[in-house]
Amino acid sequence: MAEPGKPRGRAETWRPWVPPSAATVPRPAWAWPNRAADLAGRAANRIREWVAIELGDGMLVPWLAIGFGCGILIYFNIDQEPALWATIVLFATTVAATVLCRHRSVGFPIALGVAVIAAGFMTATLKAILIAHPVLPKPVWNADVAGYVEIREERERSDRITLRVERISAGRMNERLERVRVSVRKSTAPAVGSFVELKARLSPPLEPLRPGGYDFARDMYFQSVVFF
Repeated sequence: MAEPGKPRGRAETWRPWVPPSAATVPRPAWAWPNRAADLAGRAANRIREWVAIELGDGMLVPWLAIGFGCGILIYFNIDQEPALWATIVLFATTVAATVLCRHRSVGFPIALGVAVIAAGFMTATLKAILIAHPVLPKPVWNADVAGYVEIREERERSDRITLRVERISAGRMNERLERVRVSVRKSTAPAVGSFVELKARLSPPLEPLRPGGYDFARDMYFQSVVFF
């Protein structure tokens, strides 16, 4: 028999349910910052491994030619002709930086790459100075040209010869041209080495037909040629 003042049966262990407060609810550990840091560390290690492989014995040499070519491309994409002394100073500075960084595993390849790019840029500038020659600014009619045939080309409808100019004269033309390329009738081109005299209509090489297109005039300039 239950004692007086106590509830019967299971009622003596019953307690009203109270929802736990947010502060007492256990929360899972927030692992995203740790996981992100871990992934970043693993990625950095993997990148260092790849760089070490690329910078291994003999692996850096092929990139030197690519860097040299990039320096030449930079030269052809600038708007103004650079001063030779400025390119020499740039190259000397990058070489000095490469020597100072020769004992650093990461700094040395970067400095060497910049030096190679500067070398390509300087070489293109020097080449342009060495081959500098007069350029025909506008078309010339009935020019008297005399010179030696250097190149003979047979084409489908006509032949073409490149002359090393010995003498040239035309009205209102003051430029002393070195080479001209002239088209002649089919099967009438003289042999290479022949001395010829002729009258020709000369015009400057064509400019690019669209922005970024093939620059025929630049190609002919580096060959010292004025196109007919």
